[in-house]
Amino acid sequence: MKIIPLKEGNFSTSKTKDFTLLTEENFDTIKGIKMSVTPFLIITEKDIILLDAGIGWKNENGKTVISEILEKENIFPNQITKVLLSHLHKDHIETTITRTEKGFEATFPNAEIYIQKRELDFAMENRGNHSFDFDTLEKLIELDNIVWMDEDKGSITDEISFEVVGDHTPFMQVFWIKENNETVFYGADDLPQESYLKYHLAYKSDFDGRKAMELRIKWQEEAIKNHWKVLLYHDLEKAVLEF
Repeated sequence: MKIIPLKEGNFSTSKTKDFTLLTEENFDTIKGIKMSVTPFLIITEKDIILLDAGIGWKNENGKTVISEILEKENIFPNQITKVLLSHLHKDHIETTITRTEKGFEATFPNAEIYIQKRELDFAMENRGNHSFDFDTLEKLIELDNIVWMDEDKGSITDEISFEVVGDHTPFMQVFWIKENNETVFYGADDLPQESYLKYHLAYKSDFDGRKAMELRIKWQEEAIKNHWKVLLYHDLEKAVLEF
């Protein structure tokens, strides 16, 4: 199994969820919550899997950072077989679509995109919430290659399992990918940074901060026991934590 972090950059996000790229010049002066945005590509013997899809940040040449990383890895968008979305906040879904002169199209045309239906329902009931980009979301759900999920836990394949844990959002889901005695765990925004394991806190930004805290303690114990590789979507410095 190969893990490729697709780090778009380190950002500061405001109360209205606007993202500003952090640089050496503004890092110490800009206000807001600092975080990375790092989707992950997981290559197994059977699949090329994208775990969440970032904010679609573009470099000066107008190309998305994710597409540039894929090019360097000699991976084409049509090779990706599965896109697993933990939840539908705008910094997790943007590169699922590509805007064109005629409208939009699927960025990963041969990939099945896995979405929790209840997470979509929650998003649509909260149209005043700045965490969602409804223009992108409404285009995303028009794609033909979506697999709607409604179970609390289960398996997508023999290698991929999921569980709806809620906490950050009511129906956020986490994923395990297992192959050849190796386990990769993606806790999304319930476990976005290494510091969340060092300080056992219930965060007000979560839908259920106490439950998220309790789950992190449980996951850490399991990670140590079973030598998981834990993927950190929002950590400024470290993408993969190995136990």
